[in-house]
Amino acid sequence: MTVPSPAAPTEVMFYHLDRQTLDAALPLLVEKTLERGWRAVIQAGSDERVGALDALLWTYKPDNFIPHGTANDGTPERQPIFLTATALNPNRADVRFLVDGASLEAYTGYRRIVVMFNGRDEHAVKDARDQWRRAKADGSTVTYWQQTAVGGWEKKA
Repeated sequence: MTVPSPAAPTEVMFYHLDRQTLDAALPLLVEKTLERGWRAVIQAGSDERVGALDALLWTYKPDNFIPHGTANDGTPERQPIFLTATALNPNRADVRFLVDGASLEAYTGYRRIVVMFNGRDEHAVKDARDQWRRAKADGSTVTYWQQTAVGGWEKKA
């Protein structure tokens, strides 16, 4: 695990969901994170959503699961993926996923922050734009990704 130094800018990636749901797109991006040997925190907007994501990551494929844990499981430092509704980083994650309206006050201390938002929800789009402005003001490298017709991602900005 290599977390960027405090002087290194964090890469903040905005993923505009308009063809797939979060539940369909998130596991694939989390798998790519694990393939790179990185640890992640997934921050949801509520404890209820953390519970739903916990179930999703165990069952999203019939023959596979994503190893992860929540505060209910104990030993968060041992979890490659940690789900929470707080801004804590108990597993020393390289990547932080912000979903369901979750946000951070500062975009530092991570290799990458991934903001995933529902492009069909006006409130979610407004929140993502506000986070974009804050990330730019913090000096982060910011990119915007939109889903393609076949389900992949295309960098738009």
